Amino acid sequence: MMEKTFKCPDCKETISFSGKSGERKTVYCPYCRSKGIITFSKKGPKRDYAIQVSNLKKVYGDLVAVDGISFHVNKGEIFAFLGPNGAGKTTTVEMIESIRQKTTGTIKILGADIKTHFNNVKDNIGILPQEFHSFDLLTVRETLDYFAKIYKKHADIDTIIDAMDLRSHEKQLYKNLSGGLKQRVGVAMSLVNNPDIVFLDEPTTGLDPKARREVWMVIADLKKKGKTVFLTTHYMEEAEFLADRICILHKGKIIAEGSLEHLIEHYGNKSILNIKNCKTAGAIELLHEQGYHARSRGNGNIAISIEHKERVLEILSYLRHECIDYESIDIRRSNLEEVFLTLTGAKLSEDEA
Repeated sequence: MMEKTFKCPDCKETISFSGKSGERKTVYCPYCRSKGIITFSKKGPKRDYAIQVSNLKKVYGDLVAVDGISFHVNKGEIFAFLGPNGAGKTTTVEMIESIRQKTTGTIKILGADIKTHFNNVKDNIGILPQEFHSFDLLTVRETLDYFAKIYKKHADIDTIIDAMDLRSHEKQLYKNLSGGLKQRVGVAMSLVNNPDIVFLDEPTTGLDPKARREVWMVIADLKKKGKTVFLTTHYMEEAEFLADRICILHKGKIIAEGSLEHLIEHYGNKSILNIKNCKTAGAIELLHEQGYHARSRGNGNIAISIEHKERVLEILSYLRHECIDYESIDIRRSNLEEVFLTLTGAKLSEDEA
């Protein structure tokens, strides 16, 4: 049962009525007998948030670094904060981690307001800061043992070493590790207290493509282990590969948020079916007659805009039916780079320069 309290519009007395969720019922004021109809709203599913941020703002003099942003992170997901350098990503994360003081706004971790209850949740978070460094003359195992001793309770170090695939490197000095291995040690350090939420701030910056992919696999495995991952990055491909939801930050403001599919559907271009070296005269005209948005790209190449993936088989069937001769085809899907370009008018690489 639910209870609803309001003022009678006629006699102004405060009255309460009970009813079931979703119920609509006729009621009478016990004081003046005025008749009315009230509806008891249906209860939605209870949201299980790891992080809730409301109207968060950070100001340095005349500079607004973070401009009144609100978002949430669900438990058990990889949430990517995507944007160019200087967008406010690290500033936001450091406010959530209580490393930096906010100007205004509310931050909750696991339901607790960190302004008053951060000590209650600090052992539930692990942090890999941007430009992470450790002690050069400690081995991998010694490094993890050292940081584990900071916490009252901590995870089993051997389990972490195996999870991060560091077993063959555990006796190596930190200074002798490759960039990718150093970052894996950093992720391992963020797990020594067995946290529920892991913050990874630009974890693959400066790594070569192979090392970057290795770190991605480590991050993806964190989700499989039930961790919530808050990832900040300026790499489009990283967010596309890892994130369940992506929040795009630009000049201190959130300009879009959602799954990769949602962002591409709402802000990206259509997918393109490329027909290479088409040898059939009048092919574009034939495609136009069937309602396809086809255009020439020169040298016999044709591009067809596709709204739905089901149309690919339809187009291929038509090409075969009409005996349209071509060398090969490929499909290019819209991506986050195009989403960012649509939203800001600049490529992310250009915006960073």
